[in-house]
Parts: sequence; structure tokens; C-alpha cells
Amino acid sequence: MPAEWAPQSAVMLTWPHPGTDWSDSLAEVEPVFLDVARAVLRFEHVVLSCEHVVRLQELERDLNDYARKRELPGRVVAVPAPANDTWARDHGPIAIASVDGPELLDFRFNAWGGKFPWEKDDALNRHLANFGSFGTTRLVPVEFVLEGGSIESDGQGTILTTSECLLTPSRNPTMDRGAIEHLMAETLGTDRVLWLNHGYLDGDDTDSHIDTLARFCAADHICYVACPDVSDEHYSALAAMEEELQQFHQANGQPYRLTSLPWPDAIHGDDGERLPATYANFLIINGAVLVPVYGVPQDEEALNILAGLFPDREMIPVNCRPLIRQHGSLHCITMQIPAGVVKA
Repeated sequence: MPAEWAPQSAVMLTWPHPGTDWSDSLAEVEPVFLDVARAVLRFEHVVLSCEHVVRLQELERDLNDYARKRELPGRVVAVPAPANDTWARDHGPIAIASVDGPELLDFRFNAWGGKFPWEKDDALNRHLANFGSFGTTRLVPVEFVLEGGSIESDGQGTILTTSECLLTPSRNPTMDRGAIEHLMAETLGTDRVLWLNHGYLDGDDTDSHIDTLARFCAADHICYVACPDVSDEHYSALAAMEEELQQFHQANGQPYRLTSLPWPDAIHGDDGERLPATYANFLIINGAVLVPVYGVPQDEEALNILAGLFPDREMIPVNCRPLIRQHGSLHCITMQIPAGVVKA
């Protein structure tokens, strides 16, 4: 499984529509999706699906006009397809590199253990493949529930994940840790799996997806969220996660370089619930890193830290405050497609 910083041909977006949980907030959330799409088009293509055909046609026209007028390299591949929701990271295909070129794996998706409707999302990759969005690249079905946000790859055979997510019985109830490691070795080419047993974010529906907590920023370097406030409910779990990361070693036996990310001020929804704001939910694309920001004082520090971790890429902040009202952020709404797949 390639690392996210490997060359890409496109980023996949599943557009919000009135039939999703965004129905009452489309005016606030669509600008976030537009900001992401426009940023991606500066560097690569966008595969964009939407259940509402008229809105899809508008987006295809407007975004391609935007790219052409600015002589950007990216174009939009627009696909009419039903969807329950917009979290492309988790229902999108997971790429692997094979001797014959890239392949796309279509793992099962069941809305994080059956928490919400999922049947349309589970079929979405097949719709995209039948439309020709992935060219001649194979889409390979895998009868195993796995979300892209639950795994991080260093591109060299190591997967970072959380036991809270992958071992939840509502996903793959017949499989224990050993069976899951064996399946990932067969499907993703994994040599070893690093399991985090601690760490969570209040308001997270995913059972502690790794992409909200800790991320590879190089094969030997992991960045992670840290909570310095001992009075915060997250302090103990994230401190325990930090200790686990300090005990991890690379395949060569060397410890990882570790960089902590800022802890944003608490953000609450209209009903008073705490929302899962995290700076770990960034997206790496060709030539840039899209960084979620939330209108809090820690945004600037997060941008500066990530700029130091990715010195050869432009930092592009994206206001993700509207996204976290539905308990996800920037990385959650995107899925990268490797180089050589999408030819818009």
C-alpha cells in the first residue's frame, strides 16, 4: 500500500446532497468541498460523484471552467452515483502497488459498524468503475470491512492502526488480531502492523480512526495529537497513546521521529456536544498539504508545524469547522487515487 505522499492522479470527493445529514447545512458545507476541489485542481484531477444530476452538471461545468481559466493541470471527472453520505476516505477504494501497476481494492463498508445507512456508499466504487472513472485499473472486491481512515501506510510495508477500530465486533466479528494481520498482509502487502491501544476523540463516530490521531509524515516520522491540559477528558488516553508511539520502532529497529500536533480549543455543537476537531486530519496531495483549520488560536501553530514536516509542499488551510459538525474533517471527505489511474 503506497504512502499518501506517493504520486497521485486524482482525489475522490462524494458531494453532499439534500438526502444526506448535510441537508440543513448545505449552504455552510458546500463551500468547504469547493475549497478542497479547487485546491486539488491546482495539482491533479478530481473524481467527483453526486446523487443529484443537475447539481453534478453545475459542479462539472463550474470547476472545469475554473481550472481552464487558470490553466491548472487538473480536471473534474463527474459521475452521477447514489450515496448515503460524503465520507470518501472510508467508502472509497484503497490503492495498492503491484508488479502490473496500481490496483484499487473495494473493501466492504458498513458505516463504522452499522451506525448509519450504508448500502449506497458500499456500492459507490462499483458505480465509479463502471462509469470508467478509473480507466483500465482493476477494482478488486475484498469481503472484509475496512475503512481508509482506519489505516496509515508508510509505503514500505508497515501499517499503523488502532485496536479500538479494527477489533470492534460490529465490523468483522469472526476475526481476531492475528487473522486481520494475515488478511492485510495478503491484500495490502503488509509486513507488520503497529497497533495503538489508546487514544480517542470525543464526538468521533469511527471508533478511533488513526487519521484523527496519528499520521506518517515520512517513513521514519509520525506526527500525532497531544493534549497538554491535564483537566481535559482526553489527557490520559492521549498521554498513553504518546507512550505507545515512543515504544514503536521502524523495521530497521530504529525508533521513530515523533512530532506532536497542537491541541485545538474545545469546539462544541449547538446541542453542547464536543466536536472532534483534530489537526491530524490533513490531506497530502502532489505538491501540497491541505490542512484543516477551525478558527481557533492553534490554527497558525498547526500550519507552521506541518510546514516544517513537509518543507517541499505548499500548506493550504481549509476551514473545516462546518465539517466537524457531522463529526469528521478534511481527510475524512477525500480519498487519493494513485498516479496512472485517472486520465481526465
